[in-house]
Amino acid sequence: MTKAKYFKLILILGSLTALGPFSIDMYLPGFSGIAKDLNTSVAKVAMTLSSYFIGISAGQLLYGPLLDRFGRKKPLFIGLLVYILASLGCVFVKDIDTFIGLRFIQAVGSCAATVASVSMVRDLFPVRDIPKVFSLLMLVVGLSPMLAPTVGGYVTDYYGWHTVFFILMCIGILIMLAAQFGLPDSYAPDKTISLKPKPIILNFMTVLKEPQFYTYAFTGAIAFSGLFTYVAASPILFMDVYKVDPKTYGWIFAFMSLSFILASQLNSLLLKWFTSEQMIYGALLVQTIVVVAFFIAAQNDLLGLYGTIAMLFLFLACIGISNPNTAGLTLAPFTKNAGSASALMGAIQLGLGALASFAVGIFLKDSMVPMVVIMAVATIAAFIVLNIGKRKIKVKY
Repeated sequence: MTKAKYFKLILILGSLTALGPFSIDMYLPGFSGIAKDLNTSVAKVAMTLSSYFIGISAGQLLYGPLLDRFGRKKPLFIGLLVYILASLGCVFVKDIDTFIGLRFIQAVGSCAATVASVSMVRDLFPVRDIPKVFSLLMLVVGLSPMLAPTVGGYVTDYYGWHTVFFILMCIGILIMLAAQFGLPDSYAPDKTISLKPKPIILNFMTVLKEPQFYTYAFTGAIAFSGLFTYVAASPILFMDVYKVDPKTYGWIFAFMSLSFILASQLNSLLLKWFTSEQMIYGALLVQTIVVVAFFIAAQNDLLGLYGTIAMLFLFLACIGISNPNTAGLTLAPFTKNAGSASALMGAIQLGLGALASFAVGIFLKDSMVPMVVIMAVATIAAFIVLNIGKRKIKVKY
């Protein structure tokens, strides 16, 4: 593979992976405006995040078997078309319940891009290179939370929040064209794969029984739910608790994304000297220390705006290191049913993310403490799962 082709693949696959985060982050600065226009509360608007996470989680399980049965590109095209139409619907939405429903449909469409990109990484690159490839994808993905809320803040300020969804529709069209004409057919359709419910469930159960899969899928997903907690809580935390304006919030969110970008590149460098297993353990250990310190400081009201930003920056950096490695080790045992494996991995991750964001909507009102408690529980649980699960892994890939 030439460097030019490698770069093109990373860029397109990264864009597919970034579509979901972009769809989450870009409208966050408009929460207050959405609540006002739709005659509802900011907490109710936050439910559109939960419905999006639920849609992605459910959609992952839909697309996994389809990607293995029909190849990667046809299901991807259909999913992106659904995303584009749902985004157009959000432009004209008039009430919060319709908005919540459209965000669910938009998520079902966008997750085709997520599952397809992860599956194609497994198709196109050798197992030993997958954690490094995921680190590079995170570099592209990391730009989305840097650009999306900043752009979203200015777009919302000058043109209104409806325009954000028109822009997302245009992004969906561009990504669909890039994927259709720029990606190879990396996987031949497998007509032996049945789309009946029972064989699909049995296939997922086969994947789930693999010790390496469930250990690293659940470790990564539980740890990653800390990120979803932050995303769901950040509009309330910064705009309601700390009273920053939408533009400033966008810049804060953009700064936070630097932690992901820097951590993913640090991960690529450290993989020259350490294994993925060691990187995951070290990242979770540091994350546990950070979140315990964060909780103590928050409980005693020792953090202002800048102290909160610093603690969140360190917390997210730990996730940025562990996530590429847990993803790579989760998928390593699979070749034939990589689509189903990546779908199940994503469904677990996003299902727990939806649960975390739902908890934020219920408990977070005028203090950051509930957010930190959810982050602490997730981090400690992930560390426990890792230490118990890795004892059952007999074969390394």
